[in-house]
Amino acid sequence: MLSPDVLRQVKRVQIRTRRLVDGIFAGEYHSVFKGRGMEFAEVREYVPGDDIRTIDWNVTARLGHPYVKKHVEERELTVMLLVDISASGAFGSADRSKGEIAAEIAAVLAMSAINNNDKVGLILFSDRIEKFVPPQKGRNKVLRLIREILYADPEGTGTDIGRALDYLCSTTHRRSVGFLISDFLGTGYEKSVRVAHQRHDIVPICLIDPREDALPQVGLVWLEDLETGELVLVDTDSREVRDWYRGQREQTDTRRRQFFRSIGLDTVDIRTDQPYFGPLLRFFRNRERRLAQGR
Repeated sequence: MLSPDVLRQVKRVQIRTRRLVDGIFAGEYHSVFKGRGMEFAEVREYVPGDDIRTIDWNVTARLGHPYVKKHVEERELTVMLLVDISASGAFGSADRSKGEIAAEIAAVLAMSAINNNDKVGLILFSDRIEKFVPPQKGRNKVLRLIREILYADPEGTGTDIGRALDYLCSTTHRRSVGFLISDFLGTGYEKSVRVAHQRHDIVPICLIDPREDALPQVGLVWLEDLETGELVLVDTDSREVRDWYRGQREQTDTRRRQFFRSIGLDTVDIRTDQPYFGPLLRFFRNRERRLAQGR
């Protein structure tokens, strides 16, 4: 039984994200993800002008006169939300933590999919698979997804992105759109990304907190790695230390972006100190523009 406080927070997220979906994102999702393929519908008699390549020769031979296959655009999609709920998601130097923002982004994507009559599923992961919700339809499912993300109690603290993608491939056999929401602090996920990208449409969404990009100059401080629990004493007054830290972060971010770009993935970088709907909207519009140019 959910407490009144939990229900209120879930409803707040739903109301806030629904306004974005109904207003800013109206039509954007449908324009990008409509018509992912063609599926067989029926056969009918051939009429002059039909493409002879659509003739069903088996039916034609059986009935003695030509029939053609009729196909329709495959509209229904399967959307999988892969959400990182490792310990680093609890961090946030702005108003909200990375985990809270991840929940809202997932809600926006889920409601956009549900509005288009698509199925939505959920994989919550840390350094293990924490929760799997099979793809389903229905607005009431969005509330469950929000609740699962906000109030997950993960057993693991680390991040294993590769394991989450491998699990997606083993449980979701139909081609899906997989939104991978994480701060990408884990490593060694490149092979799994390549394999998953061959079977699904993977969209990495990276959450970035500005305090993780650069150290403030505040003297001696203890820094804790939330995923390992390791404590390190750091002299933030040292310019050399601050420059080294900034350089390491820039290298990590650059490698991540270059890797995703090299295999043709669209990525979305979202900062915790800025509204997330701007980068999401740019993603939808950029992809729609590219699809239109490729037609």
